[in-house]
Formats: sequence, C-alpha cells, structure tokens
Amino acid sequence: MTMYKQAIIMAMAVGVAAIAAEEQEGRKVDRDNEVYLRTAGDDGVKCYRIPGVDTTRKGSLIAVYDIRHRSGRDLPGDIDVGMSRSTDGGKTWEPMKVIMDMGSDPEWKHDGIGDPCVAVDRETGTIWVAALWSHGNRAWHGSGTGMKPDETGQVILVRSDDDGKTWSDPINITNQIKDPKWRLILPSPGRGMTMTDGTLVLPMQFKDEKNMPYSTIMWSGNHGKTWTFGTGAKSNTTECRVAELGDGRLMLNMRDNRGGSRSVYTTTDMGKTWQEHPTSRKALVEPVCNAGLIRIKGKDNVTGKDLLVFCNPNNSKKGWTNRTHMTLKVSVDEGMTWPARYWLLIDEGQSAGYASLTQIDNETIGVLYEGSRAHLCFRRVRIAALLGEE
Repeated sequence: MTMYKQAIIMAMAVGVAAIAAEEQEGRKVDRDNEVYLRTAGDDGVKCYRIPGVDTTRKGSLIAVYDIRHRSGRDLPGDIDVGMSRSTDGGKTWEPMKVIMDMGSDPEWKHDGIGDPCVAVDRETGTIWVAALWSHGNRAWHGSGTGMKPDETGQVILVRSDDDGKTWSDPINITNQIKDPKWRLILPSPGRGMTMTDGTLVLPMQFKDEKNMPYSTIMWSGNHGKTWTFGTGAKSNTTECRVAELGDGRLMLNMRDNRGGSRSVYTTTDMGKTWQEHPTSRKALVEPVCNAGLIRIKGKDNVTGKDLLVFCNPNNSKKGWTNRTHMTLKVSVDEGMTWPARYWLLIDEGQSAGYASLTQIDNETIGVLYEGSRAHLCFRRVRIAALLGEE
C-alpha cells in the first residue's frame, strides 16, 4: 500500500477534520477556456444564478439558470428561467431565451419561477427542464401544505423536442408527486440523468409537514408521461446530485445543513429505501452549498476508466463567505476515494458557489458555475488533464 493510500484511509477514519487539513494540497489553477456566459447587466438583468447544463443527443449544450430581473435574492421575486444553447462545445453561445415565465403581476410577487434542473432523455432526445413556481410567497419560506398554487409551491416542466430550439408551454406535475401534508417540493437545481435502462431521474428535495427538508429523486419510466417521487434519503439535507454507479445503484450526493461535509446515500429501488454510503460525511467537504456530479463510463472517454467527477467550493467552513476554491475532483473507484492528485482548482475566489457538469465529448467535460469574475462562467476541461495524464 502506497503512502498516499494510507493517508486517504487515515483521513476517512478520523473524518472531516483530517480532510479539511489537506484542503490546500494537491491543487492547481486552470484559467484556460473560461467563457463568461451571463453576468450583471446582460439584457438589463440584475443577477443570474443557479446553473444547470446538459448535452443533447446531437451534441449541443443546453444551459439553464435563474434570470433574477430586480435583485440577487431567491424566490419569491421577479425571476424567470433562461436558457442558452451552444453548438460548438461551449466555445460560443446563442442569445438567451426565456423558456419559463409564469407572469409578472406584482400582486403575486411577479409569479417567479426558478431553481431549474435540466435533463436529456438519451433514448428520445427530449430535453426536460423542471423548476419551482412561486405564486406569491410560495417558495422556501412561504410555501405551506395543500396542493393549489395559492397554497404551496408548484413543480413545473417544459420540454423541447428539437434540440432546444423551441420549448413547450408549462406542464404542472405537482398533483402527481406531492403529498398534500408536505409544505414544499422542488427540483434540486442543476441537471438530472438517464439511467442505462432509459429511466429519467431528476434530483429533488421536499419539506415535510414538520418543515424538515429532505433530499430525494423523481423518476419516469415512460419518457416523462408520468413521474414518481422517492422518499427522503436523510433529514436536514436539500440540494443534491444523482449518478448511476456501475452496479446499477443510484448515488445521491447531498448538501447537508449540518455543515462541513456532504452526505452520500445510495438506493437499489428507485428511492423507496436508502442506504448510507461509507464516505458519507467524510470524503467531500462543503461550506453548505450546491454541487455538480456526473459519472463518465470508461467506454465513453479517452482514459478508458469509469469516472465520477464532482465540483463544489472546496471549503469545510460553514457559511456564504466560505464559498471559495471551486474545485473539480475525480474518483476512479465509484466514489470510495477522491485523491488529491485528481483535484483541479478552477476558481479560488469567493462566489455564490453553485456548479453543474456535463460531458461534451469523449475527451472533454464542461463546467457551468457561479464564478468570482462573472455570475455564470463556463469552462471546458480535458478529461485526461483531470487525471494528470497530459
């Protein structure tokens, strides 16, 4: 056993404190290929936040995000969902389109809609975007029990069947998936996925009747005609990411309000039951923030290795001001370890800290993130470079 592996095992054993002590090691800054996708003042907008990105079957990139017209604050407010499309791997982007707008009446706090999550159906090519509609104050702090828009937040979908060129009218699926006793259901913003068997899976979150938040998933086995909602994986968790492991399990990587580190659970029955992963609250530090996670199959990338790629602010100190050192990390053993030699620092500055990942081609991934130099930055990163192979 190498000295490095011994160090990783020791860090896992003693928990977050040992990981935090190594946070400044094994990293390098990569400032190449950064594109400022959206920033303050673009199209007269005050703030852009909450990125999600996915790659279509035709190879286009679809980026979604909050258009926060009047301020940087969360829902409720004058917020719509924007979409940017790239057909050259993220080097250039078409003009922004508004794909979700539920109204602008000040009486209802402009009927804001935000926290978008994008997912491409790998079998049909359909692009889905889910978001939270707040009719009045029906978001994180104002939503209540019940089912109606004037009682509780609504989960809204739109779809595109032409590679993101045009989009459907809003589709309200709240009645399909919400328990009337719960206070809120909403997407986990970022991106979803298609399983090997064709099942669509979106990361989700909800607040139960006692106002306790939980991370979970929503899935469709019939290409979005109907949706099923999972159970809560762990209390006091919220925004999450989901990936399918090589053995068919779904891994849920969760923002944990306890602070310091990520919670990680798995399921073998589509979210009916959950099992704690050995790395939960040990392997991946966080300042309580959203993150990005994708799995890249060995047959689909130049390294030939099955990879999990993760991105978040690499800081264990809780709080907004500690959302610094946005870092890509790679696991080559299905998330059991995240060696520091596979870490890549992409933005050392303070930012809002959210990130979303996608695979562009067999050599490259894309990172859409809230940066310290612009509201939404996009960066192309070579997969071999992540592993130090070039």
